[in-house]
Amino acid sequence: MTRIHATAIVDPRAELAADVEVGPYSVIGPDVRIGAGTWIGPHVVVSGPTVIGERNRIYQFASVGADCQDKKYHGEPTRLEIGDDNIIREACSLHRGTVQDESLTRIGHRNLLMVNSHLAHDVMIGNDNTIANNAGIAGHVKIGDFVIIGGNSGIHQFCQIGSYAMLGGGTTLFKDIPAFVMASGNPAEARGMNFEGMKRKGWSSQTINDLRRAYKIVFRDGLTLDAAYPLLEELAGTTPEVQVFIDSLRSSTRGIAR
Repeated sequence: MTRIHATAIVDPRAELAADVEVGPYSVIGPDVRIGAGTWIGPHVVVSGPTVIGERNRIYQFASVGADCQDKKYHGEPTRLEIGDDNIIREACSLHRGTVQDESLTRIGHRNLLMVNSHLAHDVMIGNDNTIANNAGIAGHVKIGDFVIIGGNSGIHQFCQIGSYAMLGGGTTLFKDIPAFVMASGNPAEARGMNFEGMKRKGWSSQTINDLRRAYKIVFRDGLTLDAAYPLLEELAGTTPEVQVFIDSLRSSTRGIAR
């Protein structure tokens, strides 16, 4: 049986799986669907249209699925989709999309959103990411998988952050960060790759060395990207991770932070 606290308000048009728990004083609006095993803490507001998957944990004072803050938004029907096994901590805010993009904000699986992080309209986030306290992610930002965003960071709208990238605390990002790259500063500058993290994951010496060489080609050798691509593609022939790096470079629309 669904466990809804007596002080919670759940709209009759919301759909909750049988074992969903809703804490005291939380409000679940219409057009909200919440999957099995999800826990909604006290004083949480979930607005729709929003779909929340299974086994998520959403802590007090979070605002999930509210109208976005884009001045172009005029009440059009847009959505927020959240996958499975995410942890959304206190006072996080997650806004629905806009019709100027895909009318959708999406969060994948197994992400940790720490206290007071903000995900604006049309943000697309993959899986297994960590977004630390007070990070602000502006509209239309795309983030891959296994990314770490340091606390108090600010990410400009339309930026892209490739998988396995890392932003240091207090970083201000105006351009794109390729996969695997560590960046910090205001404005952000590339600082290397997380090679120690790769070792901890058990990646092979060849993979790490080829990624090290790929980083040097792009960020240290003074080459244009057009001149760098043939050298990178040669490395990608034996190391698939380098192809991930190449793809993130090619998908950049704002230029890369160097």
